[in-house]
Amino acid sequence: MKDMHHVNLRVNGRHHELVVEARRTLADMLRHDLGYTGTHLGCEHGICGACTIILDGQPARACLVFGVQADGAEVRTVEGLADGDQLSDLQQAFSDHHALQCGFCTPGFLMLIEAYLSDEGDGTLSTEQARELVASNLCRCTGYQGIVEAVVATARTRRAQKEAT
Repeated sequence: MKDMHHVNLRVNGRHHELVVEARRTLADMLRHDLGYTGTHLGCEHGICGACTIILDGQPARACLVFGVQADGAEVRTVEGLADGDQLSDLQQAFSDHHALQCGFCTPGFLMLIEAYLSDEGDGTLSTEQARELVASNLCRCTGYQGIVEAVVATARTRRAQKEAT
């Protein structure tokens, strides 16, 4: 007999209610039960960061969280960054700075960086801080330089927009 549980959560602003097995990960629940396939699974041990999502405002490795732990939570996935066909400023910066190649790790980086920039107080971010931030996720293709440039550029743009208002 399976240990099934009712789960209610919001993903990218949409309410979802489903029944999941207690041992099912949030990553599997998002991908297979709810269709948010932008959450990628790499190592399934929390090391690579490909499955990074924003859970109640904080970055989290979805492969390390059980779906039942997200009951009542607010989840944001990479699908929630763009506004329709309009890329978010961070996604556009990734494109502008050639911060992706194969793209497998990209959603995890985007969500990690978005969580950091959303939580960042004054919007300042040095190149060294950006390097330290992105070091927690793995990429085998880019060498990280474009990713670092995209992070710093987005932080500067957001700070300038904040100062202009």
